[in-house]
Amino acid sequence: HGPEGKAKPVDVINEVVAINLSTGAETVLAKGRDFYAAPKLSPDGSKVAYVAWDHPNMPWDATELRITDQKDAKTDSHQLVCGDGDSSVLQPAWHPSGALFYLTDEQGFYALQRFEGGASKTVLSVADADLGGSAPGWAFGQQGYAFLADGRVAAAYPDRQTGQTAVAIMNEDGSAKTVYSGEASGLPHSVGGLTPGTKKDEIYMIGGGPDKPAGVYRWDLSASTLLASSSSQEIDAAYISKPQPVKFPTTLGEAYGFYYPPRHPTCSSQEAAPPLLVKAHGGPTACTGATFNPKIQYWTSRGFAVLDVDYGGSTGYGRDYRRRLRGAWGIVDIDDVCAGAQYLVKQGLADAKRLAIDGGSAGGYTTLGALAFRDVFTAGCSLYGVGDLAALAGDTHKFESRYLDGLVGKYPEDEKIYTERAPIHSVDKLNCPILLLQGDEDKIVPPNQAETMHKALLEKKVPTALKIYEGEQHGFRKSENIEDALNSELYFFSRVFGFDCLKANPEVEVFPIDNLP
Repeated sequence: HGPEGKAKPVDVINEVVAINLSTGAETVLAKGRDFYAAPKLSPDGSKVAYVAWDHPNMPWDATELRITDQKDAKTDSHQLVCGDGDSSVLQPAWHPSGALFYLTDEQGFYALQRFEGGASKTVLSVADADLGGSAPGWAFGQQGYAFLADGRVAAAYPDRQTGQTAVAIMNEDGSAKTVYSGEASGLPHSVGGLTPGTKKDEIYMIGGGPDKPAGVYRWDLSASTLLASSSSQEIDAAYISKPQPVKFPTTLGEAYGFYYPPRHPTCSSQEAAPPLLVKAHGGPTACTGATFNPKIQYWTSRGFAVLDVDYGGSTGYGRDYRRRLRGAWGIVDIDDVCAGAQYLVKQGLADAKRLAIDGGSAGGYTTLGALAFRDVFTAGCSLYGVGDLAALAGDTHKFESRYLDGLVGKYPEDEKIYTERAPIHSVDKLNCPILLLQGDEDKIVPPNQAETMHKALLEKKVPTALKIYEGEQHGFRKSENIEDALNSELYFFSRVFGFDCLKANPEVEVFPIDNLP
């Protein structure tokens, strides 16, 4: 990143480097690619495996897995294990036996492969789910499988029927496989980050569930013990809405999500259907999940149903589903959040006149796009949402600096597409009430984008409000601001939908909403 850390993305150089901890001397092991990740030293110390890729690919698009004997730093001279230019290879790890394991989506879904003696073999593949975790490729250190103390292999993946996580345990070659899932196996509802213990049948993991905050668990294949929790607060189960996996028809086939019905132990309604809040996750190459989310339970305990959508382009559903967003961000995602809301209306699970949508960052872009380019939702809230695609393409860090090439098109060559899909250039199409929540120190989506949209909405006489939080960046981190953002969204929707939220929620602060009678 340069001596002062201020190098432009195009000038940043990435390499695989070995550092002598005694002398501080550095030895370059691999160079010549735009990106490197996951260097892993073989058990005998003679070889290093690593993942590499070049712009404009992201790690879930096309990568290579190579092995170097540490004699030559040129990547092209290193042994190519996997990578055909159109598949993703991630999460390499050396087995104690000396075999190299890794994940690849060559077969359509991320599957676990074993490489030894110059040949690869599939150890584990699942017909309708990806291995590797919820959003593989976004960060260093992600690992969706582990080697147990006796050499067996454990791998986690989502069970699409139940929404829970399944854990498969098998021999090194994939034989003698046993699949564990759910309370009968002693597993938490959702797990990840598998780490072997010192005993044969012992695994440590991050676990949680719809009614349980994330924590660290020890599992012995029959029962699990909670060792540490992210929250000490006990929540009455009578308030918890359990997510129900749903799939619904949309433009390109089917899309997925989790439906949360309203739930409260002492309150009820005679209405035919509840108001619905559709949530669009960020990324956009990421996914939602079924673990405890207080920001969802906030709504379901206040009479809203929630649909958390894994729109086309989301991870976990295979390569074809993930690639639906190629060149189609701002189209497919918008189609899917709208289709999900309409599906629930047809099922009698949501009121067509009270359909709201919200999202942050990339999810905020989908939210603004759905409000600008479709006529499905009756209110929305954008949290630090992307309004100007061109600005995002021109000013970001190296890792994402060519991300939009695949999602939208090359910039500036495809500037017309960027303009057509940017909500900030289509404010004339916005007709339903919109709340804008923004941090004043946001460098990824500068406050001027929210301010420009707010000004245009004011001029169009559309009900709107803008709240800018001091000291917040791209994603709110201060507890008081997180709480106020939720309360503000509730108050905004209550005014638009015509119900009183203040009596049951006295902590909600009233604020002016322009152009609202």
